[in-house]
Amino acid sequence: MKKPEAEQAREHVAPEPIRPPRAAHEKVTEKDTDGDKKWDVWVYAVEERGADGEARERKVRKEMDINWDGRVDITTYYDAREEREREAMDLDFDGKVDSVFFYEKGVNVRRERDLNGDGKPDEWVFYEKGRLARKERDSNGDGRVDYWQYWENNQIDRIGEDLDGDGTVDKWSRGTPAE
Repeated sequence: MKKPEAEQAREHVAPEPIRPPRAAHEKVTEKDTDGDKKWDVWVYAVEERGADGEARERKVRKEMDINWDGRVDITTYYDAREEREREAMDLDFDGKVDSVFFYEKGVNVRRERDLNGDGKPDEWVFYEKGRLARKERDSNGDGRVDYWQYWENNQIDRIGEDLDGDGTVDKWSRGTPAE
């Protein structure tokens, strides 16, 4: 039996490296985008055969150093159509992934954030048709969601809170317009 999407999202285990090791079959192209003669973008590709049998290169990953400190800050992964599939970010520039965006057909469908720096997501944000639909948070660090926000028409519709730690909503309240 397939687990619900929210439960699958929370099963994300060990933190991933912001810069995974290069696979033997990957070719890397390095770029200097700010003219300082130091690489700040790395594009990884693999060679494969197209439907016509011709060899072609397909982009699988792009790494970027956005603050020019010599370390990767964003890694974007691409699917077989070279559409963005996942984007891992080091938002506080400490070398660890803090946020991961997930895409389907190039559209953001989910975001996970590690708010307390323990290497595990504590906030999950879900999008439907590109619009914010729901936020879930583990606010006390016990590994269970204890706070839910449901969004409609670009504002919070309702808020759920787990007051006794059993993983289910004990109190519902109406939302207020988003700021």
